[in-house]
Amino acid sequence: MTAIRVLLVDDDPLVRAGLSFMMGGAEDIEIVGEAADGGEVEALVDRTRPDVVLMDIRMPAVDGLAATETLRRRADAPQVVVLTTFHADEQVLRALRAGAAGFVLKDTPPAEILAAVRRVAAGDPVLSPAVTRQLMAHAAGTAADTRRAHARQRIAALNDREREVAVAIGRGLANAEIAARLFMSVATVKTHVSRTLAKLGLNNRVQIALLAHDAGLLEDTEGR
Repeated sequence: MTAIRVLLVDDDPLVRAGLSFMMGGAEDIEIVGEAADGGEVEALVDRTRPDVVLMDIRMPAVDGLAATETLRRRADAPQVVVLTTFHADEQVLRALRAGAAGFVLKDTPPAEILAAVRRVAAGDPVLSPAVTRQLMAHAAGTAADTRRAHARQRIAALNDREREVAVAIGRGLANAEIAARLFMSVATVKTHVSRTLAKLGLNNRVQIALLAHDAGLLEDTEGR
């Protein structure tokens, strides 16, 4: 079994030590490096080649948002999970829009943090439907009209089936649930998701969900 390579980024040495101790006991996870600031991340990624970066948002020099944006522009970008003390913080939203695969709270039980790392390494976002709805609601009041017009322009690139899948993702449904609801195979759902990501220039399902929300597609309770 190949271990999941994890890079820890947090300016608090106690947080890093706690995460390292907790995750170091898992046979399928290897801590390959630690950084105290976002400015150190890219060089460490070049050297350690992590699969997942656990990234604090608030750091003194280069914050986690800027570091996430830099990493996600790379062709070989690792997955990024935001570490935060807030459920719905504007900076968390910006990190998700930049391509982070999700977030975990710093007081999350150790088993759940390990599960989040494993899920992200497998290509799944770490946002429950409840958390997704909370984030969407938090974002709703910020430059909504401008964001909606831009999002609708982008969504127009999708065909009807891809749009239906995007709405289902925005509602927090997994591939199997989408397949059952839209009467298609899971393989077909995955194809639509891949095509949607490519057409819209997005990194992951979280960004599809945010774009569907921004475009107002989730306001129709029937999910048309």
